[in-house]
Amino acid sequence: MQTKLADFIKDTADGREADAILRKCVHCGFCTATCPTYQLLGDELDGPRGRIYLIKSMLEGDAVTARTQLHLDRCLTCRACETTCPSGVQYGRLVDIGRKLAEERVPRALAPRLLRLALRTVLPRGWLFASLLRLGRWTRPVLPFALQGKIPASVPEAGAWPAARHARRMLVLAGCVQPALGPDINAACARVLDKLGISLIEAPAARCCGAVRFHLNAQEEGLNDMRALIDAWWPYVEGGIEAIVMTASGCGTTVKEYGHLLAHDPAYAAKAERISALTKDLTEVIAAELDRLKPLLAATKPSEHASKLALQLPCSLQHGQKINGLTERILTAAGFELTPVADSHLCCGSAGTYSILQPELSAKLKANKLAALHAGSPQAIVTANMGCQSHLQSGTALPMEHWIVALERRLAD
Repeated sequence: MQTKLADFIKDTADGREADAILRKCVHCGFCTATCPTYQLLGDELDGPRGRIYLIKSMLEGDAVTARTQLHLDRCLTCRACETTCPSGVQYGRLVDIGRKLAEERVPRALAPRLLRLALRTVLPRGWLFASLLRLGRWTRPVLPFALQGKIPASVPEAGAWPAARHARRMLVLAGCVQPALGPDINAACARVLDKLGISLIEAPAARCCGAVRFHLNAQEEGLNDMRALIDAWWPYVEGGIEAIVMTASGCGTTVKEYGHLLAHDPAYAAKAERISALTKDLTEVIAAELDRLKPLLAATKPSEHASKLALQLPCSLQHGQKINGLTERILTAAGFELTPVADSHLCCGSAGTYSILQPELSAKLKANKLAALHAGSPQAIVTANMGCQSHLQSGTALPMEHWIVALERRLAD
């Protein structure tokens, strides 16, 4: 794609990056076949190719309108288009640049502006989110039906966290909302890794990974969150931790990109690159230990718990991190039967804050995903991302949990 960027951006870091990305696009349209919003709306401007044209137009100096902003807002940033693209177009990074520009040029109405401010304020602060969640659970019976669905009636117990006793040590990110919604996830992960001779540690000062604010177009706030997390982790990095484990694939996608996102910050570029290099999704960690895990599984008795599972693969895992097949390999090795799930590449509609900001589109995507997950008559559904888990659980009576919780229960039988 030929470009002629406007003077205001062509000599900036964003401009140079956008220009390189745009020049890779060959207009083939393969991306539209896997774009969830294009499939729902049938509008070229609600697919990756159309949005690329809108972003190109903005960068070349054309007027930015509320309509442009709407089409960019409707994008899930699921990055399925990146998996499909034969030219390697980094659409996710391009849409971040385009949204930032649209946010600067198009004032939002008061209500959506306040909603976005509330999300940027509450979600990255785990203590505040947990407090509001407790309040929501107490008042759940009198809340509007739509809001009730977003507040779980109960939260699982975390269980015991093993003491750090092994020479092999790994860090794990607690995250923003996961400690309140799924405290069992990291605890189960710690118990599984303990059985494999690995101690899992949470850094007390570690907070949000920066994804929430960054993808709400408060990009400098998001970068500051990333710097703060690097600072919290750095003593452990210098102390020789083996890896940084991500139990939420959405956070993992962002942290793996720290090296790129902070490349222009001389104070943090090298540290960010090191953090990204150390970061592994939990599937990568467990898959590497599978030969040591199998004897532990063989020593357990047949499980009385759900053994027929439907696996929901988060977009952040399969498209953001390009990790496919590992979760299936681990669960199959553990004796679980995985049911077929049609269109498993399509987004469930959670997508960070998307389910709140685009509720109608999100609800349609959730209904489609749940129909696909239910089709094989599973006993339970497992996933690898807290956001997907919470979003989908509100629409199904089937148990839904992180796959590491199911695996840890299998090991405990």
